[in-house]
Amino acid sequence: MSAIDPQEFAGRGAIVTGAASGIGATTARRLAAGGARVAVLDRDTDGARTVADALDGAIAIACDVRDTAAVDAAVTTAVDTFGDLSLLVNNAGLGDLRPLHTVDDKLWHRLLDVNLTGTFSMMRAVLPHMTAAGRGAIVNNASLSGLAPTRNEAAYSAAKAGVIALTKSGALEYGPVVRVNCVAPGFVATPLTGAFQQMPETFDPIRDQIPLHRMGEADEVAEVIAFLCSDRASYVTGQTLVVDGGLGLPQSGTDAALAKLFAAFSGE
Repeated sequence: MSAIDPQEFAGRGAIVTGAASGIGATTARRLAAGGARVAVLDRDTDGARTVADALDGAIAIACDVRDTAAVDAAVTTAVDTFGDLSLLVNNAGLGDLRPLHTVDDKLWHRLLDVNLTGTFSMMRAVLPHMTAAGRGAIVNNASLSGLAPTRNEAAYSAAKAGVIALTKSGALEYGPVVRVNCVAPGFVATPLTGAFQQMPETFDPIRDQIPLHRMGEADEVAEVIAFLCSDRASYVTGQTLVVDGGLGLPQSGTDAALAKLFAAFSGE
């Protein structure tokens, strides 16, 4: 990993949602290391404060992205504090694992409200400030599941697919002033994948399908987010950058079968 330019985001105000832990916290630290002043948003007030207290010029704001009034207030606070709000990372997310027919209305709306509507609300609140200032970059955290739905994650996958479509719509509507992109992580070591870390043997079959043969780290996703926020990505908008170690490459079932055929006919 190349050295971080401490002036890369100098003078830029940033909001990172879901930033009390995982990819969000790591992204907040990465942007701050590049000179940004970061508003650390999370419904976990103590966690957000812990992250913000360790960063120069950062502030912590308690915010549940499902609450549009709280979102609007958080954006106002960030603008008033920083005098600039030209970076937004929509990272807040929530997952669940169960068959589609067992997802009740309450859970369905909760997953869509956090993952999709929360992203929409933050974009809606921030975009007027970015367009008025004449610059901005937004990065939304989607998921590999938004591109290739996973079993027993229908609501989550649908919400993340919506995030990808919302990203493209934002890029179309707000260019050339604002660039809007998203990342689609695969399996990354965060609290959301804690079950695999508690039972590492359950991850073995997945690891075998990943060309890089390991789970990703939060800082590897944060680095991609920082790139999309930066002027290094000045001609990139409306894109979904997959960060999955190559997991999306093998064809389900077919890849393993072809490997066996190759071994049989090659004498290996």
